[in-house]
Amino acid sequence: MDFAPSPRATEYLERLRVFMDEKVFPAEKEYAAYRLEKGYGDHTLPPVVEELKAEARSRGLWNLFLPDVSGLTNAEYAPLAELSGWSIHLAPEAMNSAAPDTGNMEVLHMFGTAEQKAQWLQPLLEGQIRSAFAMTEPDVASSDATNIATRIERDGDEYVINGRKWWTTGISDPRCKIMIVMGKTDPEAPTYKQQSMILVPVDTPGVEVVRSLPVFGYQDQHGHGEVLFKDVRVPATNLIANEGDGFMIAQARLGPGRIHHCMRAIGVAERALKLMCERSVSRVAFGKELARQGVVQQAIAESRIEIEQARLLTLKAAWMIDQAGGSKGARTEIAAIKVIAPRMALNVIDRAIQVHGGAGVTEDFPLAEMYAGMRTLRLADGPDEVHLMMVARQELGQYLSR
Repeated sequence: MDFAPSPRATEYLERLRVFMDEKVFPAEKEYAAYRLEKGYGDHTLPPVVEELKAEARSRGLWNLFLPDVSGLTNAEYAPLAELSGWSIHLAPEAMNSAAPDTGNMEVLHMFGTAEQKAQWLQPLLEGQIRSAFAMTEPDVASSDATNIATRIERDGDEYVINGRKWWTTGISDPRCKIMIVMGKTDPEAPTYKQQSMILVPVDTPGVEVVRSLPVFGYQDQHGHGEVLFKDVRVPATNLIANEGDGFMIAQARLGPGRIHHCMRAIGVAERALKLMCERSVSRVAFGKELARQGVVQQAIAESRIEIEQARLLTLKAAWMIDQAGGSKGARTEIAAIKVIAPRMALNVIDRAIQVHGGAGVTEDFPLAEMYAGMRTLRLADGPDEVHLMMVARQELGQYLSR
């Protein structure tokens, strides 16, 4: 594995750094002011984001997450995802590389029919609409996805959907036009062939967005919705791939997506470390700057070490996906980074909050909101415990088979 970015990745990184410095970071105050004025229950998009999208596209920083479109490998894209994490609310969307759209676009790119691609993938690639992914349910332990109870039943040329989802990220955004819904098509099939995925337009009769869920009191602009499906009918042609392919599609969707999540988390941690360092040299306590206090130096050193560890493992996972031509050969590493990266980010942010004192938990600094977002990531795409179980099974496999 070569740790040096390729010439292509280096060129993109430099272009993205300039874009972040010239456009993204200066736009953060305008974005925050708009959301504050509208109220966090309002999910309309601050106009500055559309301006950033147009600017990013003009600079060639568009859809870089999709290898078949950008030509970038997962390992080449990883540092770009990290850099975008420095402004996690603005940069990923400006580049049309924000979740859950990225995963949904990957699904449609890999498994969609020509008609599905024309109707939904193309507008997503153009940044004209947003999408949502409906998998988690409030009435079952969704850490075990075999528990999913939402029914998708064939009725002639249609499928009928009944169930309740939540943490349906993106559903509250007025631009959200389509959901990918995971549900059970055949309860009698083998365990991992019972589930399917289907496209459900948000305006389909029977779809009810009940509420958007706050995270530690914060309301994401795109929303994390609770959604009811009551006799929702969609054409049978909306099924993605075949009946029973839901788990296979989910695994294909989540592999590269976890690289993106983890690298953005590293970007969040890097920004938190920068804020910690800046604060430590600007404040004096007990006769000297915080930066000269041993306990603060230890916090900074441990943060740097943990960031580097998480980055190396995440880059290894990205490299393995590229080498194997898919996620299957890197399952253990993908599971490991999903545990390590959010934990690391939380550690760094927590230290930064401590160095900031009371200011760290206010909205005067972004640290409290960073913490809320990263704490949620320990649950998104499966809780830590599921990934740890997967790593342990892989490690113990050779022993238990004796």
